[in-house]
Amino acid sequence: MKNEPLNIEFVKQRLLSLDVMRGLIMILLAAESCMLYESLSNITADDSFAGNLVKQFFHHPWRGLRFWDLVQPAFMLMAGSALYISWHGKSKKGISWESNFNHILVRSFRLFLFGTALHCVYAGKLVWELWNVLTQLSVTTIIAWLIIRKSGTWQIVFSLFLLLLTELMYRFIQIPGFDQPFIEHHNFGAYMDTVLMGKINSDGWVAINFIPTAAHTIWGVVAGKLLISSRTNRQKVNYLIVYGIIALIAGYALDLSNVTPIIKRISTSSFVLVSGGWVLLIMAFLFWINDVKKQSKYAWIFTVVGMNAIFIYLFFNTVGMQWFNDFVAIFVKGFLGLTELSDQIMSVMSAIVALLAEWYLCYWLYQKKIFFKL
Repeated sequence: MKNEPLNIEFVKQRLLSLDVMRGLIMILLAAESCMLYESLSNITADDSFAGNLVKQFFHHPWRGLRFWDLVQPAFMLMAGSALYISWHGKSKKGISWESNFNHILVRSFRLFLFGTALHCVYAGKLVWELWNVLTQLSVTTIIAWLIIRKSGTWQIVFSLFLLLLTELMYRFIQIPGFDQPFIEHHNFGAYMDTVLMGKINSDGWVAINFIPTAAHTIWGVVAGKLLISSRTNRQKVNYLIVYGIIALIAGYALDLSNVTPIIKRISTSSFVLVSGGWVLLIMAFLFWINDVKKQSKYAWIFTVVGMNAIFIYLFFNTVGMQWFNDFVAIFVKGFLGLTELSDQIMSVMSAIVALLAEWYLCYWLYQKKIFFKL
């Protein structure tokens, strides 16, 4: 895709679909931190329809894909789109790429700092761990920024090179004990964790995921460039759909042919392609509904969260998980304890109340026009 002429009027507006998408992602993540999905899994049978539905809100244990595996790719891709739109707005004001690069470096450092600090909060002590999404995003943002002025075609080719590089590293760098590309704890990514952190993640996550998932951020840049271009809205939607379908076909073909399995935890190329394809289709749908058809009556439910995404993410991962969830549970379970509801049902209700309270906090900040940015 070549560089598209900029639609100046479009840039002056916010892309509502991006705010909705960002808010939707954060609400889903907040629900997880409030233990809503965990609570729901405790009241559903594993082999029932409801049980299988709830499983979609947990990462796949290894090979395969669930809905929850799309959340981080959506976050990364959306961040790329926002990065490009912000850059174009600043460039029109005469801010150079070089001067804004300093801002990007500072922002990425803050993302890295918060990402590593969250692992310390989880562990309850100082640790050196690089698996958090913010840590990953801090690196993919810099990679995307370095090529943000290139053509869309060049960017896509470069993203595919990153996927090829990942394939080559996993397949051909043979380290004793870490020479099985797609086996948990015995792959090249796990080896790099021992180099970078002196440890292996018990759940199979690897730090060098930032290399293949940089493709998501780059595709977000390309998508952002498309969405504010002078192309017609129908063309924009069609491009997103076509590229999404192409990515899906390529990714599923790699998996079904047993060339490269879909594995989220080490971000195989097939996973990056499939998850990216689904996210592009979701983006096309949200753009069509919110920015083209203007069917945005209830969009505010998501935008009030999306416009304070960093704040609420840090809140529910620290204050929320460390104190607020338990605080809410004291009162919710205390009052519901007067009824004949089971402990499992009360846990679900407590999680819902905590989630609503966190949403209202974002709503209050929105009303007060208080927005936290890095």
